[in-house]
Amino acid sequence: MFYDYAKIYVKGGDGGNGCVAFRREKYVPDGGPWGGDGGRGGSVILQADEGLRTLVDFRYQRHYKAGRGQHGMGKNMHGRGAEDLVLRVPVGTVVRDGDSGAVLGDLVEHGQRLVVARGGRGGRGNARFVTLQNKAPAFAEKGEPGQERWLELELKLLADVGLVGFPNVGKSTLISRVSAAKPKIANYHFTTVVPNLGVVRVDEGDSFVIADIPGLIEGAHSGSGLGHQFLRHVERTRILVHVLDIAGSEGRDPLQDFAIINRELALYDQRLACRPMLVAANKTDLPGAAENLERLQQALGNDYEIFPVSAVSGEGLQPLIYRLAEMLRDLPAIPPAEPAPPEEERYVAEDPGPRFTLHRQDGIFFIGGREIERHVAMTQVENEAALERLYSIMKLMGIDQALQEAGIKDGDTVVIGNYSFEYVAD
Repeated sequence: MFYDYAKIYVKGGDGGNGCVAFRREKYVPDGGPWGGDGGRGGSVILQADEGLRTLVDFRYQRHYKAGRGQHGMGKNMHGRGAEDLVLRVPVGTVVRDGDSGAVLGDLVEHGQRLVVARGGRGGRGNARFVTLQNKAPAFAEKGEPGQERWLELELKLLADVGLVGFPNVGKSTLISRVSAAKPKIANYHFTTVVPNLGVVRVDEGDSFVIADIPGLIEGAHSGSGLGHQFLRHVERTRILVHVLDIAGSEGRDPLQDFAIINRELALYDQRLACRPMLVAANKTDLPGAAENLERLQQALGNDYEIFPVSAVSGEGLQPLIYRLAEMLRDLPAIPPAEPAPPEEERYVAEDPGPRFTLHRQDGIFFIGGREIERHVAMTQVENEAALERLYSIMKLMGIDQALQEAGIKDGDTVVIGNYSFEYVAD
């Protein structure tokens, strides 16, 4: 089955916890701190693979989580970092944030990698918190939680030429004649229910990729027929070939068909209206084709190159193929939705947002923000010394002053992330 869309949940691994440990050494308070750091959690990475053609692997499994880092140990031994989780996707996959819809990356080259959920760093052991005032710290950090998000994966086929047109005009027959593609061919509408790709070999060392886009009818841009599912695959093609049933064997006027499909393309994406287009006047071997071909040439001949062809017999296909190859030599590739990074692997940039936010609801003070929530998540809340350090951080960030200005009193509840605290004034 052909799957060109998937929505998945990814989570980077949590960092390992830092360790609280002491060694035995004469004349050193508590023997001296000796707790090691935790290891970094694994990241979730998408990697483009030219051997894949669909997103079917994500149909049955939608949740992916990388491993967490190993906890720190005594004797100042650091925990081992977790391995990254690499998910292979087809070349041509656009990655969007599941909540905002923003494009995070466009994987258009084999081997290109995108880190979509970074693993959390390991928590620091108590040996890292030694100061002149505290030579034997009795606390350590917990591992940082890994990033998590929902992703939308959308496959847009990488083809040089796209065949568009109404159902049953001969697109599948045409692609089967000019390439090794073997689409289903039958005399009824919507025979083709998935896009078909084929490689057209022109001369030695000269070839291009052609795609048959199924299901275009009037209203395709808004969901009619199958076009709304597959119009995205037209976006990357450099040239469009509009295939017309010039014999009108379906009882339709080819000129009207031409106008309807072009309007649907423009309504879906205005840039498609500016895409170079050739017209393949197909079924010239059927009665009535000559009259309609003359009408077509009079109406469109000044604006479009028209190639009379018969996909069944192969007549007229060679000039069309050579003309496409000639045009492709001069046309640049369609740029990706997100420019390729200069390095092989890149991270998804995240907006850190404000240091903290504060609002009051039903007498409870809610504090949010990535920075403070991260500090709380990495604090050993059951450890009094660790809580004192957290309170010092909150004062430095200005949270304590903001709470006082908001009218907080002793005994009021403060909620940060998944934790709630009782406020006690100094």
